[in-house]
Amino acid sequence: MSSGAASTADPSPRTGGISPSASATVNAVLFDFGGVITESPFEAFNRYEDRIGVPRDTIRQINATNPDTNAWARLERSEVSVDEFAELFEAEAADRGHEISGAQVLACLSGGLRPRMVRALEILAARLPVGCITNNVRTGHGAGMSRDATTAAAIAEVMKLFGVVIESSVVGLRKPDPRIYELACDRLGIDPARTAYLDDLGINCKPAAAMGMAAIKVTDPDEALRELEALVGFELR
Repeated sequence: MSSGAASTADPSPRTGGISPSASATVNAVLFDFGGVITESPFEAFNRYEDRIGVPRDTIRQINATNPDTNAWARLERSEVSVDEFAELFEAEAADRGHEISGAQVLACLSGGLRPRMVRALEILAARLPVGCITNNVRTGHGAGMSRDATTAAAIAEVMKLFGVVIESSVVGLRKPDPRIYELACDRLGIDPARTAYLDDLGINCKPAAAMGMAAIKVTDPDEALRELEALVGFELR
């Protein structure tokens, strides 16, 4: 796995063998990355749309059309190159009457780290198995798709906290395909029924919930962490 992440993890508690609280209902946590650990790329999409004068959420709508076979899905599974994606995406945008640069869309993907989430992840990683499932593409630096070396280095350090990082562009599967969640659980050695899952997209939370995970949709990061605290049985600050 890229960015220093291990491909396997010891599911036993880490750092001195500290056990979770007896009140815990989960003993492992899986995270989405973009929009959870980092700021949402959708905000960057909106800023780009404002700049070029197309309606907000146009990019999201394009990427939600034919979601298993469109340019975005194929890039996240590494079925097309970045240049091929740009050509395909621009054609999809043109079909809707818009001129949108595929390269500029990819430039929107790297968000800044959320310090509050990073601190919570540090606390969790010292006590429980934690993993990451990210739909990403092979652009920028590493699994976090950073656009500059400084951000890339910071994200690489965060990635080391995960026992396993499952990248769609590496494994050829993408959320919400249930197989990518199963792969994460298998590699981390965890029970879905005792696992929490955090994602900023409801469509990606649904397969996790169907597997028995406690799925948390991250809209307000602070509220999401309060929900997670109740599940793990200890504070994340």
